[in-house]
Amino acid sequence: MLEKAKTAVIKARQMVTPPKTPELSQHDVKVARDYIAAYWPKLQRYHPKDDDTLLGLPHTYLVPAYEQGHTFDFNELYYWDSYFMVQGMLDASHKELVMGILEDLLSLQKRFKVIPNASRTYLMGRSQPPLLTSFIFDVYQAYNPGKDWLKRVIAQAQEEYAIVWMGTDKPNARQVYRGLSRYYDINYLHDLAEAESGWDMTPRFARKALNYLPVDLNSLLYKYETDFARAARILGEEAESQEWLRLAQHRKTTIDELMWSKTRNFYYDYNYVKEKRGQVSSLAGYYTMWAGMVDDREAWQLVKNLRKFEQKGGLATTDNQQLSQLVPGSIPTQWAYPNGWAPLHFVVVKGLERYGYHHDAKRIAMKWLKTNLDWFNKNGVFLEKYNVVQPDKPPSKGVYPSQTGFGWTNAVFEHFCQEFVDERK
Repeated sequence: MLEKAKTAVIKARQMVTPPKTPELSQHDVKVARDYIAAYWPKLQRYHPKDDDTLLGLPHTYLVPAYEQGHTFDFNELYYWDSYFMVQGMLDASHKELVMGILEDLLSLQKRFKVIPNASRTYLMGRSQPPLLTSFIFDVYQAYNPGKDWLKRVIAQAQEEYAIVWMGTDKPNARQVYRGLSRYYDINYLHDLAEAESGWDMTPRFARKALNYLPVDLNSLLYKYETDFARAARILGEEAESQEWLRLAQHRKTTIDELMWSKTRNFYYDYNYVKEKRGQVSSLAGYYTMWAGMVDDREAWQLVKNLRKFEQKGGLATTDNQQLSQLVPGSIPTQWAYPNGWAPLHFVVVKGLERYGYHHDAKRIAMKWLKTNLDWFNKNGVFLEKYNVVQPDKPPSKGVYPSQTGFGWTNAVFEHFCQEFVDERK
């Protein structure tokens, strides 16, 4: 019986794996990778003291982008950008920079009891997607800083979890319904809460972000709970580890009940005010795989649903263009079809690999690499986002000017090159 089940899973995986995967050689990507390596110093900043609205940080950090003469300039550290930017440099030569960036995030949490959207006084009213425990364990695995270090930094992550993400009152009224949390902003404005999601702007929340329990956020909090269990186990606290696993299982059960559509076999954000699931299919549903939250049956259904998003140039952020995007004068929704984004490709690819769908992971990673590379070879720059439906066309615009550079695009490009080009998986 067990062998039959295994055979069925293998056949299912073959069924959802299209035959063609783009191929790139180390020679193909060399010039682009050299550009990326030379670009990192342009993004480094060191501001140890508060300066006007810019908050002081103890270590050198990276900003998302830099373009000389561009009016939309960065000098501040951003929370989730920082996590994805270090994915291309988890090696010995970047140890001081990577560990310093993590300590900068921890210093913000210690000083303000929140890791803000960015290290600006005017961006303190909200945070960004919680990736602190993932950052901690990436550093722990890459550099082995020891159990005393792990105990210290996990304690700070637990403080962030409890105060910020499980808070029930201002300034952190995020936990609002059956133990699940929402994105928030202290000004209690829907659009600013949507900005905390990092997806500014997106059709997922219909401009009512405060009313939604997002599937990505609650998957990230599930990962926090399992990461706390992992840390407790490493530190010899087995009873504590089991308690965190119990909390994680409870969260999974609630997420499945509220967010899993049995008819569409996919996860959707949940409008807790109306007590019904949203209608927008988005790559946020794949955070469940990245966090290790789904069982094999759910994973298989999610992989089959990749066809909703997969385009010539990679994965579109939503499955199709929403009617609201076509209304003249509507707010631009750059986190939607036809755009694809580096961090979402990273999350999906890692989720696929976690569940053994290596062919699908490679195909998507290589499509994304080719889209990035073709644009670079033609224009000499990397972008913060790409049009994956028509990769030779510019991406759909957002509420702020499009950026070149670009930190997380460069990092994910380098990471995928290391994994799929250098290793020739």
